[in-house]
Amino acid sequence: MRQRGPAPKLADSEVLTIEIVGEFLGLDTDQGLWTYFRRHFGHSFPALRVVHRTTFLRQAANLWVVKSALWQHLAAATQQGTACLLIDSLPAPVCRFARAYRCRSFGGFAAFGYDALAHQTYYGLRLHLHLTWPGVITAATLAPANAADPAVAPELLVGCIGWALGDGSYWNPALRAELAPDGLDLLAPSPRKAAAQGPRWPRWLIQTRRRIETVFSQLVERYHAKRVRARDLWHLTARWLRKLASHTMAGLLCQRAGLPALAFARLVQPT
Repeated sequence: MRQRGPAPKLADSEVLTIEIVGEFLGLDTDQGLWTYFRRHFGHSFPALRVVHRTTFLRQAANLWVVKSALWQHLAAATQQGTACLLIDSLPAPVCRFARAYRCRSFGGFAAFGYDALAHQTYYGLRLHLHLTWPGVITAATLAPANAADPAVAPELLVGCIGWALGDGSYWNPALRAELAPDGLDLLAPSPRKAAAQGPRWPRWLIQTRRRIETVFSQLVERYHAKRVRARDLWHLTARWLRKLASHTMAGLLCQRAGLPALAFARLVQPT
């Protein structure tokens, strides 16, 4: 509950509903959220018709702590396996490469990094995620693009036990030895030369590891995760938290509807 200041015309719960549902529908811009719900759902949110766009956006950004708590609450309500963890990172360019040296957004935090999937250098950030089976995002952190995955992994895996799966960028014997005393075994494919001499991963383990790739695909395609539409960490954090809360909400609804864990498209009934 708010402890001071005048009560807003648009309730915080209404703002959160608009953001989470809007992100699920692919409306990732603040302007798009405000315009779409004002035009098509003004009867459900009457105060939205009299609230100015900037007021709505400021209120939404100020709710970042509530979004974080809501995301964790939704994640706790899902059915998930905690013995197997999945970790990976997703590049988030903040501008086109040609404009990188003139870009002032996220000054002092954004950096040059390498996108292994696109095989190119980019300027921006990197989102590191921690998932539990069957695809529930339970931890996330933003880091500069040049931060190595093994350097960020301990922050994501605090308090975790069991075993975690990562791609080849997480192969680090020193990190694995550091995490082992806490009851966590970090598994990652070794370099090609060492992999040719050692045992290969079983097929079921490879398929389990690929689940995080499915989640990343949803974040990029449905939630437009690679479009950084903010100029500072405060607004970017608020935007990312609503994406994570929306993804977790969709996963929870899939479970309650008896659908496959990540069958988000089947939640929308054809009209």
